[in-house]
Amino acid sequence: MRARIGRLAPAGLRWRLAGWVTLVTLACTAIVFVAVYRGTGDQLRHQIDSEIAGDAAELAHNVAMAKAHTPRQLARAATRYIDAQPFSASSTLLFALVPGQAPSTNRPELFGNPPPDEGETRAEQEQENRLAAHLLVVGDGYSTLSLPDVGNLRLLKRSLRVPGGLQATIGVGEPLAAVARAQRGVARAFILAGLLALAGALLGAYLIGARVSRPLRSMAAVAARVDAGDLHPRIHDAGGRADEVKVLADAFNHMLDRLTDAFAGQRAFVADASHELRTPLTVIRGQLEVLASQREPSPEEVRRVERLVQAEIARIGRLVDDLLLLARTEQSEFLRLEPIDLAAYVRELWDGVSLIAQRRFELGPLPRGTLKADPDRLAQALRNLLTNAIDHTAPEDGLVRMRVQERPGGRVRFLVEDDGPGIPAEQRERVFDRFHRTDTARDRASGGTGLGLAIVRAIADAHGGSVSAGASPEGGARIELELPGYTPVPTPVRPLA
Repeated sequence: MRARIGRLAPAGLRWRLAGWVTLVTLACTAIVFVAVYRGTGDQLRHQIDSEIAGDAAELAHNVAMAKAHTPRQLARAATRYIDAQPFSASSTLLFALVPGQAPSTNRPELFGNPPPDEGETRAEQEQENRLAAHLLVVGDGYSTLSLPDVGNLRLLKRSLRVPGGLQATIGVGEPLAAVARAQRGVARAFILAGLLALAGALLGAYLIGARVSRPLRSMAAVAARVDAGDLHPRIHDAGGRADEVKVLADAFNHMLDRLTDAFAGQRAFVADASHELRTPLTVIRGQLEVLASQREPSPEEVRRVERLVQAEIARIGRLVDDLLLLARTEQSEFLRLEPIDLAAYVRELWDGVSLIAQRRFELGPLPRGTLKADPDRLAQALRNLLTNAIDHTAPEDGLVRMRVQERPGGRVRFLVEDDGPGIPAEQRERVFDRFHRTDTARDRASGGTGLGLAIVRAIADAHGGSVSAGASPEGGARIELELPGYTPVPTPVRPLA
């Protein structure tokens, strides 16, 4: 068990909690980053598309209104318009392609085959020329190209037919460097904010984990002491909390309380059982020693010792039977429930018990109905109650009374009353404990084991009922046994005369 407790070390819990919170924070930050990063790019691209669409419309309008009659005139008109635009050479691309004429553009290096720049090889320049040639072959509409010395370019191409039957192709492009710069800015901001958020989440989760695990550390320490055999420690530092940890601590303390009571009861039970078994064994050994000390014991002495030994052996047998019965009450097959005709059942039981002693036996009215119970166990419980009343009343005129009452909710109550000395108020709860006696000497003299009422309570609990002790109207004892499962028989309605 110590190894299992060690695996639940509070430091591990703190770090695991911090790790999980950090992972969740990282995942959420990543999701937000992707959404903002892509949203920023999409928004800027949409803005660029709108701008180049407006520029393309303006260029197409001016080319169409140039009143050119030849391709040369149309190309010159396009060149004049493009040269008059206040665009810088590194921001916006404008061009117009008229069949049979040189391209009209503000970036002529993209449409010719210029020689290599200083520091460039011919192969590198040819690669750039091939990339630039895509401007001529790409179709109409929006497209994204990668051009030398420009980078990624958003391009819009349109084909025009101007008055006079002339044709031209115009194009407007905008570099996507602004989109890349904006996305890099978003990435830098999210990296910085993410690192701060992760650090804060890690610190906060660790502190929260330390606070949450504090009662768990107490539980681990208490569990270690319990494992060592000490059942007295309790968890006291969870007070004032109103969360699951306090519920767990209270349940843990309640479990320890029950374990303490169970072990104390077990030790007391073993001690009482040992004492109860030791008494008859001591008597048997003493009588046999007395008999053995006589050289020639008389037949009367042998028979006397035989009777005493047989009586003590019978007492040991009853004690063992009662102990076995109490042990079986915790098994699921202890009861065999069946419907019982209550009135007939109680009368038969009463007739048998009332013949074992001379007392004033009184049986009250019996309700008509059926009770779902184990007839053998119920009979044993009622016989124990009646026998207990007989043992505590005077011969001949002692009162032993039994009443059966119908209770609400499908329950029935058996009351056994007598006019004996009764049960002191402070012992009315303890009389159902094993080996408890209100008059130890008297009960042992009568052959009782001290388990009769404990058996009654075990049978009542197995049925889902209850048993309690009180005082009878005559001042003696009254034991109430209440069981569920009662169904009354409907009273027939007599027809009117």
